Amino acid sequence: MAELEEMMRPEEGPLSLSDAPTSEMNMIEAINDALDIMLDRDPNVVILGEDVGFFGGVFRATAGLQERHGKNRVFDTPISEGGIIGVAVGLGAYGLRPVPEIQFADYIYPGLDQLVSEAARLRYRSAGEFTAPMTVRTPFGGGIFGGQTHSQSPEALFTHVAGLKTVVPSTPADAKGLLIAAIEDDDPVIFFEPKRIYNGPFDGYYEKPARNWKTYPGGQVPEGYYTIPLGKARTVREGSAMTVLAYGTMVHVAEAVLAEKGVDAEIIDLRTLVPIDIEAVEKSVEKTGKCLVIHEATRTSGFGAELVTLVQERCFYHLEAPIERVTGFDTPYPHSLEWAYFPGPVRIGEAVDRLMREG
Repeated sequence: MAELEEMMRPEEGPLSLSDAPTSEMNMIEAINDALDIMLDRDPNVVILGEDVGFFGGVFRATAGLQERHGKNRVFDTPISEGGIIGVAVGLGAYGLRPVPEIQFADYIYPGLDQLVSEAARLRYRSAGEFTAPMTVRTPFGGGIFGGQTHSQSPEALFTHVAGLKTVVPSTPADAKGLLIAAIEDDDPVIFFEPKRIYNGPFDGYYEKPARNWKTYPGGQVPEGYYTIPLGKARTVREGSAMTVLAYGTMVHVAEAVLAEKGVDAEIIDLRTLVPIDIEAVEKSVEKTGKCLVIHEATRTSGFGAELVTLVQERCFYHLEAPIERVTGFDTPYPHSLEWAYFPGPVRIGEAVDRLMREG
């Protein structure tokens, strides 16, 4: 909590958690709260997407917002991801701060041209005359038995695009603070929401979740307005045996595995992939001498490859063992074998054991 206290910035001065009331929220509730606050604070903020208005979103992240803020601020769109993103680019160019929702990250590809060719380049192409201050929210990753069309983790595609920022929260408090910061940013942000932990973490992260997600607790989230700066990682736990780099759901999986194995590892939650907090990564690896990278997305050309390269380039003379990488498999996302696809206790545990034997 001390680290969160340091990172948060309210309207005036640093926020002290002793003075700020908190409420228990899951990630969906925290996201809803962030959107509600920004709709109140900034008349230029608008929310658009499939079923985000009257229905409140397929995961209920926008529930009640249209009722409170009106149909001109929170409105439904046709089923056209390219159209949703294209409209958001235009709204942003003319002074609004749109927050489009793409119902699942798997559906984002029809909007890829608008994101890459228009949103990411608008500031540069217009010599700063126009910007695209838009935040694209989208659930990503597995955890709901969605199979190939509802479970993908395409974050690496967007980290490759100059001009886009890519954010992945792992806790409700981070989701709220990072989302507010993203909405206030003057450049386009892709905000990936790990739906496996939307309603709180799963017990142990080893077994299939219960169908009643509401049985899982959330976390303490400060009330009111605050931001967590983009590009600043979070040290989940300090340690000396190795550095574990992860984001989203995999932060919690890593915590569970390392706690069970009793390894004194340092876990860095990247939170923002672009811009990345390379200073935090470098500082940790130089201290521990070993590095394990974990992500749920497919292995080949995944963001883990970029992390491995950065560590190799910057920390080579501090490394005491080869860098380990545990990821999803290079296959379309399986339905019945979803829990085997996730990096879990067996594969992460084997990588940890290899690192512990080295050096």
